[in-house]
Amino acid sequence: MTEDTPQVVTRRTFIKGVIAAGTVASSAAYLFRTTTLHGQPSAAGAVERLITLNVNGQDRRIDVMPQETLAMTLRYKLGLTGTKLGCDHSECGNCTVMLDDVATYSCSTLTHAVRGRKITTIEGIEGPNGELHKVQKAMVEELGPQCGFCTPGQVVSAVALLKQNPKPTVEEARRAMSGNICRCGAYDHYLRAVMRASREA
Repeated sequence: MTEDTPQVVTRRTFIKGVIAAGTVASSAAYLFRTTTLHGQPSAAGAVERLITLNVNGQDRRIDVMPQETLAMTLRYKLGLTGTKLGCDHSECGNCTVMLDDVATYSCSTLTHAVRGRKITTIEGIEGPNGELHKVQKAMVEELGPQCGFCTPGQVVSAVALLKQNPKPTVEEARRAMSGNICRCGAYDHYLRAVMRASREA
């Protein structure tokens, strides 16, 4: 083969080259994203992507995009799929978690905004020995879960209510649970479950 013979570029070699270049570029970005590059400081206002979250009593180190919502982080980065995505507009309550024991829609909360706060998901709600929480037991007894899709949000909302107000009136419980939509229409079942749980020690 002489020097001026053109090198044959096949589709396969071209794709391999593109993949290799992309891998190198993404690896370099990962390596240098939280450090300085060639002695240069990070851009002013840059958001650190590798953060620590306290989820269900455990500190979790995780890579989070600046615009990422807490619901996305919990489900797709931490595998906590009990937190459901419904409307994605803070209307249905399926994504409800507790931030410092206060019920919060995780679909409209940026993950970076909750650093240093205590996050509790449905997976973190259990008794001291790993048994069902009294709210979960009451909801089973009152036939609250129908299709079950809204149940995690309903449970978290009820637990948050009883932490703040252990003996709510029916009206107070109804108001606290009003941020959760049940497409099966089992509102009375859930409400009775909250009142049953409130009567237990």
